[in-house]
Amino acid sequence: MTTYSADLIADFFRARTNPEVGDLLSNLKLQKLCYYAAGIIAAVRQNDADPLFVESIEAWQHGPVIPAEYHRFKGYGSGDLPHLDNQDFEVIEPKDRAILDDIYNFYGQYSAWKLRNMTHEEQPWLASFNRDDKQIYVHELREYFAHEITQEYVNSYHAA
Repeated sequence: MTTYSADLIADFFRARTNPEVGDLLSNLKLQKLCYYAAGIIAAVRQNDADPLFVESIEAWQHGPVIPAEYHRFKGYGSGDLPHLDNQDFEVIEPKDRAILDDIYNFYGQYSAWKLRNMTHEEQPWLASFNRDDKQIYVHELREYFAHEITQEYVNSYHAA
C-alpha cells in the first residue's frame, strides 16, 4: 500500500472540480476533503498499514488541517483555489483513486462550512483539539472511520 504526498492528494481534489458548473474548492474545503481521505483510507487499509500521506493533520479552530497544505494555499484566503487541468494521477493506485473519487463525490457536495461543522462533531477532532500538540493521529482516524464505513466497502478495496 502506497503512501503519497499531501500535495498529490490535494491536487487530485483540485483536478476534480468543475468551475464551469460552479463546483469550486476553497482551502477550507480542501483541508476537510484531505482529512476525510486520510481517515477513510486508514480505515479501509486496516491495522497498521501505511497512511495515505505522511504530512501531519492537526485539529485547528475550524477543523482538521494539514498545515503544509494550508500554507501552500493560504494566499488564496477564503477564495477558490485554481482548478488543475490535464493532470496525470496514474501514480495513485487505482483502488486508492476509486476511494478518492468516492470521497469527492460524497463529501464534495457539501459546503466548506458544512464540512467544518461535521468535523467538529467527530471524535478525531474532538480528542485532538485540546491536546498540546493538536495532532490527529492515524490510529485515531482508523478507529473512528472503521465505524463509518461498511465491511463490504473494506472488502472491495482489498479485492481490487
